[in-house]
Amino acid sequence: MSAANARLGWIGIGRMGYAMAERLAKNGADLTVWNRTAAKAAPLAEVGAKVAEELADLASCDVVFVMVSTVDDVHEVILGPKGLLARGGARPKMVVECSSISVDGSAALRSALSAQGIDMLAAPVSGNAKVIKAGRLSFVCSGPRASFEAALPYLRMIGPAASYVGDGELARIVKICHNVFLGVVAQSLAEVTVLAQKAGVPRHAFLEFMNQSVMGSTFSRYKTPAYVNLDFKATFTPPLLRKDMDLGLEAGRTHGVPMPLASAVRDTLQALIGRGHLDDDFATLLLLQAQNSGITLAPENVPVGDGLS
Repeated sequence: MSAANARLGWIGIGRMGYAMAERLAKNGADLTVWNRTAAKAAPLAEVGAKVAEELADLASCDVVFVMVSTVDDVHEVILGPKGLLARGGARPKMVVECSSISVDGSAALRSALSAQGIDMLAAPVSGNAKVIKAGRLSFVCSGPRASFEAALPYLRMIGPAASYVGDGELARIVKICHNVFLGVVAQSLAEVTVLAQKAGVPRHAFLEFMNQSVMGSTFSRYKTPAYVNLDFKATFTPPLLRKDMDLGLEAGRTHGVPMPLASAVRDTLQALIGRGHLDDDFATLLLLQAQNSGITLAPENVPVGDGLS
């Protein structure tokens, strides 16, 4: 199985899945894709991918990638009655599971796949669709080292960085820690941005300084357009981030690690969701912080870059 001739399958064409599968197709991979809503997958045919009518059509692929929302979705698309393995017979050599799911859910999936002779690589990611299109997605991977080495050429077609952290489900812990940090940093950035504005500093001026300081980051730069011009087109929604904060708090309880900041941010996300921010970007934490601070925000209509292009 080489990068030149392996048959790849892809399950899940949401915001992330579409952008990831598109990069594989554009890099010349022999790729077949499936999505519950077939119309979302259809445009990938224009860049060389084949579109499967049924999940089980992917079973003859060498490697199948999965990028869906929840652990229940993962188990349904792979092990369900209409899932990848529903027909028996042909089966992939490896499943590369990229969704953000719990350690226990990942371990149960690995066990079920192993019983059918299928290797699994846990490979959750850091980034969003814009990061993927800019070629800056990062993978964190765990499972058999040989599986990681076999998948690496395809991972690098999607993004330049893939870290191997060990056996089993260790990548899930890393991803959970990553997204807890994401939530805490997003809330902290909202707090200091609103503080600066209420004291009289325009948001674009404050964030320009922050992004050039030692505290600036890829994250603060690519969220700057949202914070300055209130463009909250979703890259990652509050309910999805709340799910990951819950996973982090559960892991903290399991391992006896107190997480007071994560707990506070989780409650703030719940308040944000309670105010109807279900489908916007999680950067709407800025709006809630402004409301709690007694001010109303308006777009500054200042051209600012996101650091990705």
